[in-house]
Amino acid sequence: MSTTNRGLIDQTWSKVTESQVWRSIFRHGYPDTPLNQSLVMMGNVFLHLHPVKVSRKAMKITYTWCLGGLSFFLFLVLTITGVFLMFYFVPDQNVAYSNIQQIQSAVAFGNLVRNMHRWAAHLMVVTVTLHMIRVFYHGAYKPPREFNWVIGVALFLVTLLLSFTGYLLPWDQIGYWAITVGSNMASYAPIFGTAAHNFLTGQPVGVGQPTLIRFYTLHVIGLPLVGAILMAVHFWRIRKDGGEAGPPPPSRRELEQARAQQAQTQAATRERVPAGSLN
Repeated sequence: MSTTNRGLIDQTWSKVTESQVWRSIFRHGYPDTPLNQSLVMMGNVFLHLHPVKVSRKAMKITYTWCLGGLSFFLFLVLTITGVFLMFYFVPDQNVAYSNIQQIQSAVAFGNLVRNMHRWAAHLMVVTVTLHMIRVFYHGAYKPPREFNWVIGVALFLVTLLLSFTGYLLPWDQIGYWAITVGSNMASYAPIFGTAAHNFLTGQPVGVGQPTLIRFYTLHVIGLPLVGAILMAVHFWRIRKDGGEAGPPPPSRRELEQARAQQAQTQAATRERVPAGSLN
């Protein structure tokens, strides 16, 4: 690239970045200083959820395995594919099963989208479970992150409830009898058993149209809304707690072994130094 063309590009870029439209969107300069980095992070609604500085060790792929990010990505996939399926699905026990068959056979890309939704739901349960295990194993539930651990447990329960409520919507034999068994199990809970059963099924006995409507409403509105709010709080707490929890400090045995090895190295170094060089 010639000097003239480069100067023209620099002038054009300078005019764009100094324009009123650009400065109304990006209110701070390039993040080349710690101050600008903080201002850019706090002035962006998406970047604001991330901490300004994070531990280098905590960002290793072999430490986090991106399980939290994968869970959030799968939630977005479920949201997009779920909205697509809502255009064709009718929560009526007389047509729900035929709707699913029609989506898979007559709707363009319907079978693909439905399978993406189903497999993303399974994978989200797996990734959230592994994420909880990883956080517990690394002790990231300890102060000052104990509140965020509670939020994570709530998100785990929301994930399970999303899978549970979505299981009935195809209105096939597997979903019908699985929800029948699950709702009957809820009725054996102490004190609130009958109330829990009636809340799930919408009727005293069996699974019917009220159950389908309740599960559909919880699946497409109630639980996703609760999950989105909890995820926002979860991300915000990660930022306020200084990013992801880094690797745990070395154990006492590891420290003693490191000190012993360092002492042996220093002793070996002294033995190799000539006596005349000390004068």
